[in-house]
Amino acid sequence: MCPSGARIARGSKSWWNRAKSWRKGLCFRLRKILFFVLGLYVAIPFLIKLCPGIQAKLIFLNFVRVPYFIDLKRPQDQGLNHTCNYYLQPEEDVTIGVWHTVPTVWWKNAQGKDQMWYEDALSSSHPIILYLHGNAGTRGGDHRVELYKVLSSLGYHVVTFDYRGWGDSVGTPSERGMTYDALHVFDWIKVRSGDNPVYIWGHSLGTGVATNLVRRLCERETPPDALILESPFTNIREEAKSHPFSVIYRYFPGFDWFFLDPITSSGIQFANDENVKHISCSLLILHAEDDPVVPFQLGRKLYNIAAPSRSFRDFKVQFIPFHSDLGYRHKYIYKSPELPRILREFLGKSEPGRQH
Repeated sequence: MCPSGARIARGSKSWWNRAKSWRKGLCFRLRKILFFVLGLYVAIPFLIKLCPGIQAKLIFLNFVRVPYFIDLKRPQDQGLNHTCNYYLQPEEDVTIGVWHTVPTVWWKNAQGKDQMWYEDALSSSHPIILYLHGNAGTRGGDHRVELYKVLSSLGYHVVTFDYRGWGDSVGTPSERGMTYDALHVFDWIKVRSGDNPVYIWGHSLGTGVATNLVRRLCERETPPDALILESPFTNIREEAKSHPFSVIYRYFPGFDWFFLDPITSSGIQFANDENVKHISCSLLILHAEDDPVVPFQLGRKLYNIAAPSRSFRDFKVQFIPFHSDLGYRHKYIYKSPELPRILREFLGKSEPGRQH
């Protein structure tokens, strides 16, 4: 063999050896990654079982603040120029941030007004909606702000707040604490609202707070004028089992024991299906068929539980579905051009008064 041919042969052999070594190294690294992912997949259920507080944090998601970098003391930065921010104290060491948006027709009158003016405005002829938001984010979340604007344009006062541990509210989240915060704000409104109707609107996780609240109000014989549930579930165990995050573990052996029992042991139930059996006021359920977070069938199931309940025999119970083609998903029902008509017909009111 000529010298040049020998060099080519040696080079080819050297390249082949390097390629072979590289493939072996790649396979080794891929196996390490695979075993790591598999180990993590198996370890997570045990971690959640041993530390049920993790599951509570995943339900509340109060540490997720979206949008970031907004000043909750300045609702006008979110386009709410007829909104006042203030703080209430439901319990010692607990402070909650509140937004009160007056009806749009008062936009000019509201400019430069202080908290006292806003509180006095609650006794006007306009009805009031207490809005209870879902998990994650704050009272300044984009879709929430857009709903406030819609309701305000329809002539409603909108009072909303961040539960303890959310936004700029101080305290530790819990189902009991969230419900008590809502009760405190409701009572605060009723002291100032005179004979004006007060409606409670809950969205997503906020529907659990809403039914807890309204059940308690009915038991003490001070029910609201109506309850509106947007994208509700039946109870937190069924919602957790249906949530898209649970897909990869849904068929994991012992799923309930690993993932659902820690929720219950943390004192979290949000039992809408039980609460509606003890509620005596008109009930409206709104749900989009393409909701990817709270499955549509859970909202329908809740309605089927509530509708025949004896507690509702003297009240309206209505379920309004929104077709999947509309694309309202979990939090965009406020975009529906039918929403004003739905509310007007359900609440049985003519257009709210327009004079202060």
